[in-house]
This record gives sequence, structure tokens and C-alpha cells, in this order.
Amino acid sequence: MRYGIFADVHSNLEALEAVIAAFKKESIDAYLCAGDVVGYAANPIECINKVRSLAMVTVAGNHDWAAVSLTSPETFNSFAKEAILWTRKQLDESGRDYLETLKLIYKNEFLTMVHGTLDNPRDFNYMTDGYKAEETFRLMETDICFIGHTHISGVFIKDKNDTISYRPDTNVGINKANKYIVNVGSVGQPRDGVSSAAYCIYDTAKLEVQIKRAEYNIKSARKKILESGLPAFLGDRLLVGK
Repeated sequence: MRYGIFADVHSNLEALEAVIAAFKKESIDAYLCAGDVVGYAANPIECINKVRSLAMVTVAGNHDWAAVSLTSPETFNSFAKEAILWTRKQLDESGRDYLETLKLIYKNEFLTMVHGTLDNPRDFNYMTDGYKAEETFRLMETDICFIGHTHISGVFIKDKNDTISYRPDTNVGINKANKYIVNVGSVGQPRDGVSSAAYCIYDTAKLEVQIKRAEYNIKSARKKILESGLPAFLGDRLLVGK
């Protein structure tokens, strides 16, 4: 089974289309989205429609739930909050219904998926270190869990001695003696200093995870943000991947 896994699209249609085009060259069997289809950029409805038609499962991100008032944007920074309030006005009934149905956690025989962490998933906590990863490792019922939320790709590994390490690697071989938490990075707003869109491929037969990047028309995405009246910062940051 080859999974195409992606997260944090954030209404960036140009980035999403580039990732979908890249996935089409990879013989993907099923697609999964680890949350935050909307927020920040200017095409929420178009991104919802594309993700809904592509992904077998999408889990809820904090922006997805905030856009339909299932969680409060009051804890967001001012730019994120402004984008959510703008997004709420753009959504049609179909888009709202879709976001309202998104669940927090998905699990099958091969993997688990959540936007932030498995412990208190509705709080959408950030997994930024091994201490925070430990709580999710403790709750995992599969050997691998895919997450998003930080917009920075990387892998936490817990070995047979219960030692947790972190690797920013783009290619990771899966050792059955270990457990893995894979952050797939962000399609629509990378924050690792690389402006291209991030996406992930998980091959259950080869026991391999790959984080890949796709170039997209950043200038077009930025222009839409500026013309929509969203904060200019949200467009400018796309240029530098921060």
C-alpha cells in the first residue's frame, strides 16, 4: 500500500494543485490529509472541494474547526484569527458541512493520523520535542503516526529501549522494532525555510517514508492573499517559507 499523506493546505490552491500533480506520478493507492484544509490563504472553498474529492480520510485541524466555530480562534495569533474570520464569510453550506464532519483521529491497520497530538487532540497541541512526543507514543496502537500542525517536517523515533530521538530526514526506513511519529510538513505554508510545498509518501510494503517537495506558483498565491484583503504578512511569508 502506498499512501499519499499531506497536511496544512491552508487554502493555498496553487500549492495544493502542485502537490496533487506530484502525487499523480507516484502510484499512490490512497490519500490522507492530516488537517487544516483552510485558513491563511485565499481559496478555502476550492481547496475543500479538491481535498474532499482526493483524500480517503481527512482529520480535523484547528483552523478547520475554528472556521465552523467548533473551537475558538481567540487563542490564535492576530493574523491567524483575522484569516479565520475572513474564511468563515467565504464558506458555502457544503464546505461548512464538510469541515463540521471532520474527526480528530483516524486509525487503520497500518497507521494512525492526528493533526497535533493523540493526547487531548481537541486542544491541538504542538509536538515540538521528545517530551511532547512521548505522550503520543504512549497512546499509539500502531507503529507509525502521521501528524501536521507545526508546518515543519521531521520524524520522532522511539526505539526498543524507549529512547526518543528526532530526525529532520526526508527519507526514513521503518524498523519494526521502533515506533515513529512523522510530521509531513505543510502544503500551503511551510515554515522550515523552504518555500516549496511539502508532502509525504508512506510505502507499507517497502517500509519507507519519504518527505518530498513540490514547487508551485508562490507569486500567484501571494497576489490572491493581498487582493483578498487578508494580512500582507500571510502572503509575504510564503516567499521565504517561514
